[in-house]
Amino acid sequence: MLKAVLLDLDDTLLANDMATFIPAYLHALSAAVGHLVPPGNLLIELMRATEAMDANVGTGPTNEEAFDAVFYPSVGVPKATLKPIFERFYAEGFPLLSRYTQRIPAARSFVEFAFRRQWQVVIATNPVFPSTAVVQRLEWAGVPVAEFPYSLVTTYEDMHATKAHPAYYREIISRLSRKPEECLMVGDDWRRDMVPAAGVGIPVFWIFRAEKSFKTADVPDTSSVPNRLMFGIGNLERLRSKLSESDPDPSLT
Repeated sequence: MLKAVLLDLDDTLLANDMATFIPAYLHALSAAVGHLVPPGNLLIELMRATEAMDANVGTGPTNEEAFDAVFYPSVGVPKATLKPIFERFYAEGFPLLSRYTQRIPAARSFVEFAFRRQWQVVIATNPVFPSTAVVQRLEWAGVPVAEFPYSLVTTYEDMHATKAHPAYYREIISRLSRKPEECLMVGDDWRRDMVPAAGVGIPVFWIFRAEKSFKTADVPDTSSVPNRLMFGIGNLERLRSKLSESDPDPSLT
């Protein structure tokens, strides 16, 4: 029986084309710290530090600690100096990036549906951003933490692996005290949402929109997820319908 739903954020609950969003984010962040770190150097070291987080496999530091160990020594500016500037950027500059995103109409109704079923709901976004960036994007999506008591929202402060590794999903189900088969992972990224979650035995639902084009290299190898763990493919409306069929609301019977 389903007990927990793990929901990706970007392009699952919030329409957010990362090919547009990330360059805008990096440009805004560079402007905020450019007086201390040259933009070219900042971007290089941000990428290296992000790669360090992506290499984190769940057995050591948090993703934030992995990031810090690479980033601050490389830019030559102490964290104590840069942290207040970053905090000001996330309070004043980051909110302006909401214009690059759009709400997905079905997102809020699906989250409400999940809570009515009394499932644990996890925001399983790739934990390479600080919590404020995740909380703000949930507000943009219309499903804010102020209104929904999520069991877990994954951020770089408290996770020890990224979605590149099954360890990320093991950490989530451990925190929930759930078995893999009691959970469902919902996301749009085949390689990071579907494959590693299924790799630890979690059933998966792939969010797919026909208008989203895929390059040949991005076409998923569907054999990488066992049929028994593939709950379905479609949008949030389709997922809600399938869940209602497979696990009817007892209050309606």
